Amino acid sequence: MKNLMRQSMAIGVLAFAISGAVLANGDAGTCRTDQLSGLYVFSATGYIIVAGVPQPKAIIELIDFHGDGNLTVAGATRSINGIITQVPPGGTGTYTMTESCVGSLTFSGGPSFDIFMAPRGDDMWMIQTNANNVLQGNVTRVSR
Repeated sequence: MKNLMRQSMAIGVLAFAISGAVLANGDAGTCRTDQLSGLYVFSATGYIIVAGVPQPKAIIELIDFHGDGNLTVAGATRSINGIITQVPPGGTGTYTMTESCVGSLTFSGGPSFDIFMAPRGDDMWMIQTNANNVLQGNVTRVSR
C-alpha cells in the first residue's frame, strides 16, 4: 500500500511539474485537440477496489486518436487480479484538450481519465477518474 501511495504522489508531482514546465518554457497555448492524432500505445498499472479489497490491474492498449476529439480502440489486453482478457478492436471514445495541455478522455460505456499531454502530442500521461479505481499510465504515439 505504501508503494501505491508513493506512485500516486509521484504522478501528482509529475503532472504539476509538466504543467509548470510548459508554462515556464513559454509553450502555453501549444496544446490542441488536433495534436492528438495517430496510433498510440497506452500502458498502465494500478488497482480496482472490490468490496474494499484492492485487486491489481494492468492494461496495454492501442488507441487511434482521430485528431477531432474522437478515438477508436485498435485492441487491448488487460489483467484484473490475474485474469487476462483480450479486448477486440472497435471500442470508441471521446477526448478534449486545453491549451494548457490538460484534458479528459472517456471510453464509450467505460472508464474516464484525466490526461496530461506533452506540447507536440507525442506523449501523454493518464489517470483514471472513476470511483474505486487507482490506475495511471503513459501514452506514446507509435505512428501518425
